[in-house]
Amino acid sequence: MMTPVKRVNRFLLLATAPFFGLLLCLMLVQPALELDLKTELYSPADGPLAEAARLKGELQTAGHTAAETARTIGDSVKLYNRTTAVMNGIVVQAKAQAGRPASIYNRRIQTRLGWPLKIVDSQRINLELYRINPGSYNGYALKVKLKDPSAMAMSLGTGSPGSSETTLQAVLRSGAVAGINAGGFADRSGKRYPLGTTMIGGQYVDGFQPSSKNLTFVGLNKKGRLIGGAFSSRSQLDRLQPSFGATFVPVLLRGGVPLPIPEKWRTSPTRAPRTVIGNYKDDQLLVLVVNGYNESGNSGATLAELQNKLQALGVVDAYNLDGGGSSSLILNGTVLNRPSDGRLRQVPTHFLFFK
Repeated sequence: MMTPVKRVNRFLLLATAPFFGLLLCLMLVQPALELDLKTELYSPADGPLAEAARLKGELQTAGHTAAETARTIGDSVKLYNRTTAVMNGIVVQAKAQAGRPASIYNRRIQTRLGWPLKIVDSQRINLELYRINPGSYNGYALKVKLKDPSAMAMSLGTGSPGSSETTLQAVLRSGAVAGINAGGFADRSGKRYPLGTTMIGGQYVDGFQPSSKNLTFVGLNKKGRLIGGAFSSRSQLDRLQPSFGATFVPVLLRGGVPLPIPEKWRTSPTRAPRTVIGNYKDDQLLVLVVNGYNESGNSGATLAELQNKLQALGVVDAYNLDGGGSSSLILNGTVLNRPSDGRLRQVPTHFLFFK
């Protein structure tokens, strides 16, 4: 039998059980709710720390990318430098190979000429002086390599029509390193005028004159190459683009072959001091100046002898310039030949060479 006390306790238990159950549920559930709330409100994924972490990651990635790019650029620079070095080496070698035939050809020329007495070399020109003495005559050979076409020019007297001067005077007045006499002349009214067609600075002096009486023009074109021959019209000569030139007679060699010498020039005079100019196949020039004690035909060289000499030296084209007492060769301010007049003759045209 249940006592009143037991009945009260049982009633209290029944009455408070729901509250205790609710309290227990709250106690069990509340921590989870608080954790979810905190997680939702303060998640590091959206906070300053997360932003800093993201930026740090991006910077690290950028750093790795920059380092990789720098390494790639460095490799490219090294490859470029190696390629440039190789290409430079190829260019140098190609130039050396290209220059070998010219060097070999030049040594052949020097072997035929002998040992140079003097050498003048600059960025514009190379001059080599040789002595020639085949037995029947003697004189000098001047080999000229024009590195710059402007290193050779022609002077016309002292500047006024009919004026003349010695080759030494022309050399000293113009500051040239070397000089030779050029074309022929004719005296008129106490003045000395050049023969035939004469050109200086690309301009005709006294107009174009068709070749006659075996007279031939000889000079340089604008590229610094020797040109010459007989011309019946101005357009014929203009096609060669002459820069300067003078006139005398005759042509000695054409393409390495001796040409017939006009009868008058074989015997009048037979021998004489001579000045001739020619060119090699590489466009180097060769000047021969032969000594003689007079113009009577008993000293100096014949034109046939000079043809043979030039051909033996490998010259391609050659032209006779004024000779006799006009022949002169100046180098470094010194008269090298022995003028047959006993002194240098004043003439209107000179070929000059400049350092």
